[in-house]
Amino acid sequence: MSAEPSPRRSDATRAAILDAARRRFAADGFRRATIRSIAADAGIDPSMVMRYYGSKDGLFAAAVDVALDLPDLGEADPATVGELLTRQFLVLWEQPPTDEILLTLLRSAVADDAVVEKIREVFAGQVTPAVLRFGAPADAPRRAGLVVAQLFGLALTRYVLRLPPVVALTPAEIVKEIAPTIQRYLTSAG
Repeated sequence: MSAEPSPRRSDATRAAILDAARRRFAADGFRRATIRSIAADAGIDPSMVMRYYGSKDGLFAAAVDVALDLPDLGEADPATVGELLTRQFLVLWEQPPTDEILLTLLRSAVADDAVVEKIREVFAGQVTPAVLRFGAPADAPRRAGLVVAQLFGLALTRYVLRLPPVVALTPAEIVKEIAPTIQRYLTSAG
């Protein structure tokens, strides 16, 4: 009869698996990453990954579970909401662990419908409600879609394709260039 691992050891193992999974999914994408390679990166047996997450799909879902921590736009000066969202976007994309999570989602979305659905869930559950605070509610999905298109376009060119002129921009320059467009999407009447 085997004893259950202590909660402390269990938490450390789960954290090691998620850390390895985020790195591996970011580097290889969902399809090419394997449970065996993730387990090797975490320094554990593949059976432990399956024990904690059940499947590669379960592990991926846990690894890319992301809270965008969008600022409360209801409390913000309406004239600054584009700047607030653009700054938060940069924080998410440039600090662990969300940088790897978002990179994984963006890279994997091109090739996997399950990843596309995860992005849609984040969009519907986190971005659209923030946009609902401004303009006509019926127009919020269109405006939220444009916000995401703008920010994902920036993410693709800065963090995936690494286009030199975009990579060379400082966060302050990005805010100066992008925030007015985000502002317009958030507050336009359609």
